[in-house]
Amino acid sequence: QVQLVESGGGLVQAGDSLRLSCAASGRALAGYDMGWFRQAPGKEREFVASVSRSGANTYYADSLKGRFTMSRDLAKNAAFLEMSSLKREDAAVYFCAAKIPTQIEFVVWGQGPQVTVSS
Repeated sequence: QVQLVESGGGLVQAGDSLRLSCAASGRALAGYDMGWFRQAPGKEREFVASVSRSGANTYYADSLKGRFTMSRDLAKNAAFLEMSSLKREDAAVYFCAAKIPTQIEFVVWGQGPQVTVSS
């Protein structure tokens, strides 16, 4: 079973950029689709972005297109989320997740770093 550990969260100002990383251990990520989700206080967890196993296909929440970019590096066994022009409403706990490509649900989750955006 793969384990996921995120890093890169923290406090930033509105308009800043931030990069989150998701490192895997226990097993290679090459066999998994990867995703990022986020959950703000009092809200349900929401989809942010995902990338296919090969890295050829990337999907984003419509509201985040153009500001967020997800990528993966198979050699580093990691995935990344580049966030730019951050807004206060982007503040949330961000979770990295993995799933088997033939399945719908993400079944492996990281702990989630906090991203705080100040005005």
